[in-house]
Amino acid sequence: MAATVAPQPRPIAIPTIAPVPLRQILPYAIFGGLLFLMFLYFVAAEQGAGSLIGGEMVHEFFHDGRHLLGFPCH
Repeated sequence: MAATVAPQPRPIAIPTIAPVPLRQILPYAIFGGLLFLMFLYFVAAEQGAGSLIGGEMVHEFFHDGRHLLGFPCH
């Protein structure tokens, strides 16, 4: 009778992800931050005498979002 040899397990190579330099992330972070601040302004403060855009169109567009986030508007 012939002897059989069991296969030896091979180690699995786990790929690693190199960290992204801050230089590459910074422009996107600044752009995202500015978009967030603009959105926050329109949701929180665009109404009444201090508004940058006249009329009620922006207020009515963000009206439900204001209530959802807890900002009073009337």
